[in-house]
Amino acid sequence: MNDKPQLLSGLKILDLATMLAAPMAATLLADFGAEVVKVELPDREDPLRDLPPHKDGKPLWWKVTNRNKRGITLDIRKPQGRELLLDIIGNFDVLVENFRPGTLEKYGLSPEVLQARHPGLIILRVSGYGQTGPNATSPGFARVAEAFSGFTYLCGYPESGPMHIGFPVADATTGIFGALGIIMACWHKAKHPEAPGEIIDLSLVESMFRLLEFLPIEYDQLGHVRERSGNRSQYAGPSNIYRSKDGKWISLSASAQSIFENFARQMGQPELIADPRFKTNSDRVAHSEELDEIVAAWFADRTQSEALEEMKAGGVAGGPVFSIEDIFNSEQFKARDAIIKVDDSELGPVAMQAVTPKYAKMPGSVTRTGPRHGQDTDEVYKSLGLNENKIAELRSKGVI
Repeated sequence: MNDKPQLLSGLKILDLATMLAAPMAATLLADFGAEVVKVELPDREDPLRDLPPHKDGKPLWWKVTNRNKRGITLDIRKPQGRELLLDIIGNFDVLVENFRPGTLEKYGLSPEVLQARHPGLIILRVSGYGQTGPNATSPGFARVAEAFSGFTYLCGYPESGPMHIGFPVADATTGIFGALGIIMACWHKAKHPEAPGEIIDLSLVESMFRLLEFLPIEYDQLGHVRERSGNRSQYAGPSNIYRSKDGKWISLSASAQSIFENFARQMGQPELIADPRFKTNSDRVAHSEELDEIVAAWFADRTQSEALEEMKAGGVAGGPVFSIEDIFNSEQFKARDAIIKVDDSELGPVAMQAVTPKYAKMPGSVTRTGPRHGQDTDEVYKSLGLNENKIAELRSKGVI
């Protein structure tokens, strides 16, 4: 780990979670110096290790999602594992878990039991639907949560039906809310050291639902059910993805009045500014198909680079639709050091995203990729007070 002082140096997190959302919450904090210990079962690896992509059998996703963590094994299903967890929990400020609601309680490790042993412990509980409600004990996965939240209903074209995108957005979103939740609880604890630790109930569904911002108030006040519109924005115009003459794609967002007027002039059609169909943003949204035909024709007559140059010169907001290959070649990403190389014990230097956001005085860092199964078990348990004989005994019983 990085020995230099960082924003979250000294914050200790025990990560009992699997897969994506909850572990990502811990990782976002580890990027800024939190000391995170990742727990897996002794006889079973985290399922994330099985998800592609792999190289030579090594899990690439795992190496990013669990970067900056030390890895140990512990079976809390066994009585000795439960007792060991209770013995060591006082060494941590935060516990992160994403078992199905009721599971920790079944193991005799409810928040009440954990906080009886460590009253100041902050507990992040991540689940599909939350700890309460009729769906609480149902399995929760990103795609299911995205669908349940109303997000998937908006994705796709009117004629296509709802569509999932090719990445678990709910996991990433919930991970960010989880990190935020922990930091808010830590702030309160810092201001009120004698206060009991917070219990954070975070669901994938509600994380995605929160992103939808105006949908509830729109339905409540207007009775409107928003439908799919493909790539075209339903609240700004012109705002769509357009194809250039060389078969590439450009995203345009001209929602602000000044941007639209700049674009109309740049297209050589200033008369569009006074056209009653396009005079205001609301007018343009109402006549979006007509406006899109005009805009699409302009893009189709230019290569992507030509269109982007003209847009930049005219003060028009837009940009290319990048693949990951484009990102690796982007001068902007290079200038920002947005992709870094991290040494991995199995694969050598590997690329991944840099720490976000960037801090001027105490930036975060990535010093290691996700650990091998149980990689740091002996080292961590020794640091928590167990001797070699005790570690050997627990290992022989399958507790670690």
